[in-house]
Amino acid sequence: MTNTQENQVSAARTGATVWLTGLPSAGKTTIAYELAQRLRVEGHRVEVLDGDEIREFLSAGLGFTREDRHTNVQRIGFVAELLASNGVKALVPVIAPYADSRDAVRGRHQSEGTAYLEVHVATPVEVCSERDVKGLYAKQAAGEISGLTGVDDPYEAPESPDLRIESHRQTVRESASALHALLTERGLA
Repeated sequence: MTNTQENQVSAARTGATVWLTGLPSAGKTTIAYELAQRLRVEGHRVEVLDGDEIREFLSAGLGFTREDRHTNVQRIGFVAELLASNGVKALVPVIAPYADSRDAVRGRHQSEGTAYLEVHVATPVEVCSERDVKGLYAKQAAGEISGLTGVDDPYEAPESPDLRIESHRQTVRESASALHALLTERGLA
């Protein structure tokens, strides 16, 4: 086995959490699934911890207060670190609107010696509103819901993420490739 092949095998066995944060309809989940497919082809063990699925199964009963959102993010962070510490690439497309919540997740990973990358999918709210994948922006505009992150509830964008993706300026494949390049640079892919 060549050194390159050994490095690829080692990277495939190394777990990491890749947290994709951004506004609703920014493209987080789409990018995560595109990257997951590519990593699986390369032999990586990958799980996507989709924020909507987590809310349904792991965080059922939580609302959207700041405290509940923090609890939700901490639960997801715990599961992600557990997976990553066991050799899985945990891709986490979750809004996680508050910097202190994301910092706590990063701190958990650091204290456990587990790789953690924060990716800001920095799509402007106007573009997210046009995409409106789940109809949330339309419901908010019609007064049917309130507390929509980035509209009438705060979103604290990361000041210095490991990667910033402007999904409105590139394709999903290009976004996933940029993220794959970061993983490769860090010895994780």
